[in-house]
Amino acid sequence: MIIGHRSGEPQVLAENRPSRHTLPVSRRCVIGVDLGGTNVRAAAVYENGALAGQNCGNPSRAQDGTPAILDALAATIREAISGADDVPEAIGIAIPGHIDDPNGRVVWAPNFGETTDGVFRHWEDVAIRAPLQEQFSIPIVLGNDANLAALGEYRFGCGKNQARCLVLLTLGTGIGGGVVMAPGSVQGDARGPLLLVGGNQGGAELGHTVILAGGLDCNAGSYGAIEAYCRRDAIVARAHHKLRRGRPSRIVNLAGGSLGDVTPLVLSEAAAVGDEVAIEVFQEVGHYLGIGIGNFINIFAPDIVAVGGQIGKAGELILESARQTARDTAIPSLFRDCTIRSAQRIDDAGVLGGAAWALEATR
Repeated sequence: MIIGHRSGEPQVLAENRPSRHTLPVSRRCVIGVDLGGTNVRAAAVYENGALAGQNCGNPSRAQDGTPAILDALAATIREAISGADDVPEAIGIAIPGHIDDPNGRVVWAPNFGETTDGVFRHWEDVAIRAPLQEQFSIPIVLGNDANLAALGEYRFGCGKNQARCLVLLTLGTGIGGGVVMAPGSVQGDARGPLLLVGGNQGGAELGHTVILAGGLDCNAGSYGAIEAYCRRDAIVARAHHKLRRGRPSRIVNLAGGSLGDVTPLVLSEAAAVGDEVAIEVFQEVGHYLGIGIGNFINIFAPDIVAVGGQIGKAGELILESARQTARDTAIPSLFRDCTIRSAQRIDDAGVLGGAAWALEATR
């Protein structure tokens, strides 16, 4: 499958897009919000994942300071509420970073903030819910974008709201992760689905799991994490190294003749026409991803491991080798009970994740 498209927003695949024409099983409606480094998107969503209004989007103004970001958030939420077919009950916001929902704040988020004295000051301990709650009369909940994407995939995607345990990995600029468990997957008094967030609300950073101690570095300052081998820039760098060795390939031609314009999209296009270098790159990325997946199978014993994010659209180019390595890493009885597959909700993961959290938090 081809990853994204060449310009503008990622192309939304028809089979993944929530349909406004799907008959909702109930009239319960919430607002799902995806706050990204470039855009903020929002939509009214019914309890079964069908849209209850049009998708709305605006620039997020991520580096223009907190007031500007909050203004962009509020404006987009208002658009989604005004265009909703039913009265929304709550708002769920997916934000990349360490999110403390009980206190309504962002503990840390590297993509948001402002530049002062020539230095970019990213968000640390920033109140989000309180200033927004002054403008909206319905409850607002917050969550890490990858965690909420896992909840959305569990409820509206391949988890079908009935998986025993679902692990989601999102492959993009970085590697996100999330874990959702049914009550039967934990011992004790529980109702579900249960989203793992950890003791300080910052848990399930699966992409920072170390798979090769002392290996490549990543932005978190660790060495040998999954993110160091499977993120966007690592994939492109792997292709560059092979091409500089003189390997015959169509990759540069597909990139318009410039090695600097090679992207995961170009690599997927090359792999689709049988380019050996591109195929090899994805196989190697899948190998490292599979080490992590095998470990997650050992830890969580999931029945589903879903791979999403824009790079996850490479599908079997990555997953075939990931399965092979995961099989050699995981305990056999745990591996047999697990399906490793592509996520169904890739392009709309943030909005649906926010909606799923709003539904869970207010039921």
